Amino acid sequence: MGQGVSRTDYEWVYTDEPHATRRKEIMAKYPQVKKLMGCDPNMKYKVTALILMQLIACYLVKDSSFLTIFIVSYCFGGVINHSLTLAIHEISHNLAFGHSKLLWNRWLGIWANLPLGIPMSISFKKYHLEHHKYQGDVDKDMDVPHELEAKLFTTTLLKFVWLLLQPVFYALRPLVVNPKPVTLLEIANTIIQVIFDIIIVYTMGWRSLIYLAFGTFTAMGLHPVAGHFISEHYMFVKGYETYSYYGRLNWITFNVGYHNEHHDFPSIPGCNLPKLKEMVPEYYDNLPCHNSWCKVLWEFIFNPDIGPYARIRRRRKERLENMNETPKNE
Repeated sequence: MGQGVSRTDYEWVYTDEPHATRRKEIMAKYPQVKKLMGCDPNMKYKVTALILMQLIACYLVKDSSFLTIFIVSYCFGGVINHSLTLAIHEISHNLAFGHSKLLWNRWLGIWANLPLGIPMSISFKKYHLEHHKYQGDVDKDMDVPHELEAKLFTTTLLKFVWLLLQPVFYALRPLVVNPKPVTLLEIANTIIQVIFDIIIVYTMGWRSLIYLAFGTFTAMGLHPVAGHFISEHYMFVKGYETYSYYGRLNWITFNVGYHNEHHDFPSIPGCNLPKLKEMVPEYYDNLPCHNSWCKVLWEFIFNPDIGPYARIRRRRKERLENMNETPKNE
């Protein structure tokens, strides 16, 4: 690997994020977009099918060698678990049962969480909605790497390591930058997850639990499906902060690749996002996009212009006003 050094600061802007403006324009021109909003009535069945697949796989690998478990985890189980994390993403927007049944969505998220091995569904929702509301904000958007991450992981080799450890940074970053009180649902999420893990170990053995946990870790790091973490908001083209991906991996990731579309209309379920793009092509066809998550990962590692610093960041207007306010006694 080469050792080219990446950029040394974020791309700072003092404008609002683009999605609210584009949403208003589209809604004014295409009011029929409202018909795409709502929920995915099949989400509960999709999630349950993925969980059953993982339970069958747990049984099949319970007596396998660790090498076999690691290979199957990376190539199969990790893909299923990553798909479940993206189901949790959909559910965090109440796209399974709608906004009138909030608790139903939360419990389905906890159900989808089970094969992941670690509790994350409720905590993810708590921070993810702020990513939409405060995109790029220095204090609120936990999707943006912390400055310490960006400073440390600047060379080709270190960016490779950062990708491997990406799930660790995603888990720890909110606790460092923007800690929030633990909620009762988070406690329930944790207790249910621990009980499920104990049942897996008791009925099938430690190897089955290792299969689940290793799949979760590897598929959120240096893995083709994890390419969406980088493709969504890292600045590959100057001035553009959100990118869509229109490749085949959308089939197993609830269309998370349609990311400009998702940020413009987070109330539209993933199953309808391709319909949105077809309905308003003039708003999306000319935006820079990705067609390969593997290529995205390659570019991130080897292109010195791309790295943890390659993010658009903004400060909230009220903070800027306070910074620029002249004291009355001067």
